[in-house]
Amino acid sequence: MTNKSKVSAPPLDHPRSPSLQLPQGSCDAHCHIFGPFDRYPLPDERSFTPSPAPESALRRWHERFGFERCVIVQSQGHGYDHRPLLDALRAGAGRYRGVALVRPDDTAAMLESYHEAGVRGARFHFLAHLGGRPDLDTIRNVAARIGPLGWHLAIHVAGNDIVEYSGFIEALDLPVVIDHMARPDISTGPDGDAMTALKRLLDTGRVWVKLSGADRLSQTGAPFHDALPFARSLAAHAPERVVWGSDWPHVNLHAPMPDDGDLTDLIADIVPDETRRRLLLVDNPARLFGFR
Repeated sequence: MTNKSKVSAPPLDHPRSPSLQLPQGSCDAHCHIFGPFDRYPLPDERSFTPSPAPESALRRWHERFGFERCVIVQSQGHGYDHRPLLDALRAGAGRYRGVALVRPDDTAAMLESYHEAGVRGARFHFLAHLGGRPDLDTIRNVAARIGPLGWHLAIHVAGNDIVEYSGFIEALDLPVVIDHMARPDISTGPDGDAMTALKRLLDTGRVWVKLSGADRLSQTGAPFHDALPFARSLAAHAPERVVWGSDWPHVNLHAPMPDDGDLTDLIADIVPDETRRRLLLVDNPARLFGFR
């Protein structure tokens, strides 16, 4: 496990307002919340210690930027304590959807309660600092349990893991969402093995990808233009199966905290065409996450 004594930096207090005007109904399809810690204490078994980033703070910057919907992803920071997520989903009154951390022994009643609150997916990490690679049979077990609920399976990989696990992912009999463009090594270029494997998975028609994490891919820093060829290539390859996410509040970074104004303005560079931008921000998330 990661050393919990090091606290992840907080997001910027005052991100600049983006120049891009978002279409009505825009969705931030990947963000997290943490706290308030006096109400939702952090578990001892967490893999990192986040700074406070409650739903109220998330809502404030979304409202200022023009995001009307979002998908809140349960994080290793709160582990399997889903109370912050579930309470946020209820507070969102239909504007939020969630992605949970699910174990094979979670009861059917628990999964039904998650679904009623607005959860629409289960996530698995393959990264060492988030607990390492999970057992594949565990993922298959969870996939079989969430499939009848109409959920997707979210996969968080990095480097060439998407190549190694592409056969496993293709064999899963439910929608699969790849987080953060599969976090390829940016030095390999947008035509490298990882991107080629990801595009082949997109061609199955059951795999989606989040055009999030440009700041995590970038080697040059803000405004993260070196990550643009990757995001543009994926958006052009499967415009009907891409969504965008901020990854707020940007935990576990080894670089300066990104400005969400920069990340939001990057959307216009990723998808210059307004029709396809509406697909990315409105129509695709509505279809994938079940917004009405």
